[in-house]
Amino acid sequence: MASIVLVRTIFTSKLYSIMTLQQLEYVIAVYRYKHFAKAADNCNITQPTLSSMIQKLEEELGVKIFDRRKQPILPTPAGKLIIDQAWKVLVEARELRETVEETKHSLLGTFNIGILPTIAPYLIPRFFPQLMKKYPDMDVRVTEMKTEDIKHALHHGDIDAGIIAKVDGLGDFDSTTVFYEQFFAYVAQGDALFDNKTIRTADLKGEYLWLLDEGHCLRDQLVRFCDLKGAMQSKRAYSLGSIETFMRMVESGKGVTFIPELSLLQLTDVQRKLVRPFALPIPTREIIMVTGKNFIRTSLLGLIVEEIKQAVPADMLQLKQTQQRV
Repeated sequence: MASIVLVRTIFTSKLYSIMTLQQLEYVIAVYRYKHFAKAADNCNITQPTLSSMIQKLEEELGVKIFDRRKQPILPTPAGKLIIDQAWKVLVEARELRETVEETKHSLLGTFNIGILPTIAPYLIPRFFPQLMKKYPDMDVRVTEMKTEDIKHALHHGDIDAGIIAKVDGLGDFDSTTVFYEQFFAYVAQGDALFDNKTIRTADLKGEYLWLLDEGHCLRDQLVRFCDLKGAMQSKRAYSLGSIETFMRMVESGKGVTFIPELSLLQLTDVQRKLVRPFALPIPTREIIMVTGKNFIRTSLLGLIVEEIKQAVPADMLQLKQTQQRV
């Protein structure tokens, strides 16, 4: 144990005296992508340059950070110690820059947002182009990610904030409610449920249900709300990749799927004929902006939240009595 502490101390001392922040970023990129070419691509440099910078650092430290004989690329035991410390240094350096920017209420600097794939196609077009036009110097970057990936990215400082549906297990994060979004059924013409004016959860048993893959919180929320365990076990329950794919299946004449409220604003008149509201209480998700507990750039975050609120219909900003959180 003492030897490990000594090794960590030696590496920590050398890291601060030798490593540049740029080299740290290269090391972390290789660790994250487990591939030199992909890491170089992410860092916008050539692979030979990235490899050379890391090899130079290894020579200066006198240890190998990565075992290049393994695929995917993995760190050596000594390399893992270096990576752990490097991550802390990068987070601290980033917090220093962000503290300065926040004191100036600056909109400069890169701001990374993770967003659920079930929210992005309907929300991003409504606020992002206007945000960029209004604040051309702002560098906001958006990545589609599942909830667990957003939580992991926030913990590791890979993103600044996440736009997700509120779920259990968010105690490690701060959150701000952005809006509430109810769900609708999307029913194929000719389906047994097509003539229903509203859809009850009991009506969904045994139908052809087009459902998201495991790991999507939207799937988990609706399966729980609609008590779809029986349907999930049926051969008539299918798992595909995206809401848009499910909609095309319904439009081709087969089955039922669920669509979020914002998607209705993009539908044609023909598509709207396939939409059916749920009977009361209406399943509704709470869309929130999440950040880490030590998040600093509150001015910029508040601006983005307000821009989103202005971009969605006003009646989605509060939970109605007819709605029930899923």
